[in-house]
This record gives sequence, C-alpha cells and structure tokens, in this order.
Amino acid sequence: MTTEMPTTQTSTPDVETVRELSRKYSNWGRWGADDQRGTLNHVTPEIVAKAAASIRSGKRISLGLNFDQNGPQSGGGFGGRFNPIHLMFRDGGDIANGTVIDDFYGGNDRHIRGTDDMIIMPLQSGTQWDALAHIFFDGHMYNGFTPKAVTSKGATHGDIAQAKNQIAGRGVLLDVARLKGVDFLEPGYAITAEDLEACEAAQGVTVGRGDFVMVRTGQMGDRKGNWKDYSAGSAPGLGFASVPWVAEREIAALATDTWGMEVLPNESPDVFQPLHCIFLVAMGLFVGEIFDLEDLAADCAEDGQYDFFFCAPPLPFTRAVGSPVNPMAIK
Repeated sequence: MTTEMPTTQTSTPDVETVRELSRKYSNWGRWGADDQRGTLNHVTPEIVAKAAASIRSGKRISLGLNFDQNGPQSGGGFGGRFNPIHLMFRDGGDIANGTVIDDFYGGNDRHIRGTDDMIIMPLQSGTQWDALAHIFFDGHMYNGFTPKAVTSKGATHGDIAQAKNQIAGRGVLLDVARLKGVDFLEPGYAITAEDLEACEAAQGVTVGRGDFVMVRTGQMGDRKGNWKDYSAGSAPGLGFASVPWVAEREIAALATDTWGMEVLPNESPDVFQPLHCIFLVAMGLFVGEIFDLEDLAADCAEDGQYDFFFCAPPLPFTRAVGSPVNPMAIK
C-alpha cells in the first residue's frame, strides 16, 4: 500500500491539494451514476456474516452520548447548532390534576393514563452520522449531484435514510491516544497513515474492506462534562497524510470522538474542513462524529480485543442530511 501524497503538494496544502486528492480517490460512478450509498457498498452480506465472529463474550458497549441540554454544544455550537431540548406535552402533573382526558384511551373512566414528550434538536448536535448530502465542494456533492439536490424540504439524493439498513458489520478501534501514551492528543495534532498503521500493529488488528473504523483521540474523555470549546475550537484529528490509508483500505465508514473528525486548525488555510470534501464528496465515505469511545477503549485495553461487531443505523429521517445515533460495539 502506498501512502505517498500527490507530487504537486506544496509545503502548505491548499485547495489544489484537495482537488488532486479528490480526483485520485474519487468513487463517482463506481457503483453507478445514481448511487447514494458510497463506501457502504463495500459492506456485502458475506462481510457482515463474517463480522459476527467478532462477538466472543457478548459485551455490549454504547458509543453514544446522552442527548440532553448538557451536551457537546454547551461550549459554543458551530453554525447555530444547539443541544437537544426535551419537552413534555403530557406529564404526571396532568394526570394528578385530572387536566388531561385521554380520549384515545377511552376517556377518564377506563383507568389508563399516559405521558408523552418531544425533542427539538439539530440532527447533528450529538453523536451523529453525516449524510453524503451534507457537504458540497466545487459545486457538487458525492457522485456529481449539484446543490439543486438539497432544497428547503431536504435532500432528494444522498439523504441519511439511504443508510438505514447498511451500517452494521465489523468495527475496529484504532486508539491513537493510547498508542502515543497519552490520555488525549493535543489540539492541532494531525493523525497520519503511519499513526493508523502503528495502531494496527500495536493492537494486533488489521483494517480491511468494509470495516467501520473508530479513531480515538481522547478528546472526548478530556472534555466530557466540561465542553469548553469542544464544538468550536482546536482539536486533534485526521490530517491529509491519512487520506491514502483511508481510501486504499476501502473501509465502509470512519468515526471519531471529536466534533469534526479532522484536525483543527485545518492544514489548508484556504479550505475549511478539507477532509470532509475528500471523504464525503469525492469518496462517498460516511463520517461519524462526537462518538464516545472512552468505555470501548478501556475495555479493549483490558481484554486486548480491538475488533467487534458494530451496529449503528441512523434514524431514517427522510431527506435529512445527518442523523443522531446510538452506536453499539458488541464484543
């Protein structure tokens, strides 16, 4: 496997670096002109069935944060995002005071009463998947669709519902922070292909086609409960030097414990979140963010097993460009 960067790369990556990497690793048309699943096409029924061998003890570990008003947007949400707002529209007080007549249940004389609630939230305010329609670069999203594909009523192509029965298979944790012997990587640390390969070697695991890869920086453990600038400031994350590894391993999806997956400040001063352009737009790679990998990392370090059965289907909101999720690692 080659991990060389394009020959035209300058000392400081720029928009041309993004364009060249996008051309080199593009999956446009690979699975047809109308494809909306991108790298999830790598996950075949045979790969999913084989992934069941990763279940050895039956341990179940959630990789999702609780969805509440104390969530990761508390330190200053990006782009107007805010933490979920939970409201009751039928509660115990209504029952105690007799102020609600449940006609649905047959009225006051049939004993049963009920409570109901609702959530108001940006779909990407907590642990979440980016849909392929989430990002555009040079006027296009994945597979060449234009901004016309996303209207005020949502995405007509590449919405998150396309993945509703696709995100299950072999998961692999690559614990870069533990590899480096630190609790968390420093903000601005750019993870390389060499880092990811060193994790494989140290952990005795090999990432292959159709795998769902979790990359731990440790930032979640550092910030959880005291979010500071988690959703708006500097962060460790994947850098340009990781792109060949991600593309050539033909993984199904990539998730991290940071707000935005890639290193901040970005390595390209003239392109914000350049790896989103390469991964989502060019490769059609599903990206997960704000995954809580702390419990999983501790368990993997204890038992030495860094692969597991992974199941994290999005909520199939029609035309949505992202979705909250409660990912599960089953060991």
